[in-house]
Amino acid sequence: MSNALHISRLIETYDEELRRVMFRRCGCLDTAADIVQETYQRMFAGNLWQQADNPRALLHRIAANLATDYERRRNTRNQYVENDDTSDASLQVSDGIDPEHINLARERLDRLVAAIDSLPAKCRTVFVLRKFEELSHAEIAQRLGISRNMVEKHLRNALTALQEHDDF
Repeated sequence: MSNALHISRLIETYDEELRRVMFRRCGCLDTAADIVQETYQRMFAGNLWQQADNPRALLHRIAANLATDYERRRNTRNQYVENDDTSDASLQVSDGIDPEHINLARERLDRLVAAIDSLPAKCRTVFVLRKFEELSHAEIAQRLGISRNMVEKHLRNALTALQEHDDF
């Protein structure tokens, strides 16, 4: 049996099941479809399917790992969204998100950027590398030629200064 035929048969056999499981896990058809597509790409790009004793179990494991990654990203994103008393439905208008909400979010972002820009240079650099480039303390220390303790000190100072600008 050719590789392409074998791959097609695997997809044909497990696609519906995999999509259903991912939909139950993430609650969104589009996200489930994206996770399943990425699962196939990872499974077949590394020829893992040829090495697997149980291709079905491997498909499910890859999809579960991708779903976990998706949930982590979603939780991180939700952590930074303003938590207010307005319901999501009240923010929606017929063609999408309420323009007033967009403007308020932009203004809030502008205030945050201004607050970050007001930090001392080294403090700002450490903060940006950690929070936006997601480097570890060790990576920041190495990149800037400072100790990890100094990285932590700059981060503490940045967070303290930003908390004083609680207008964003």
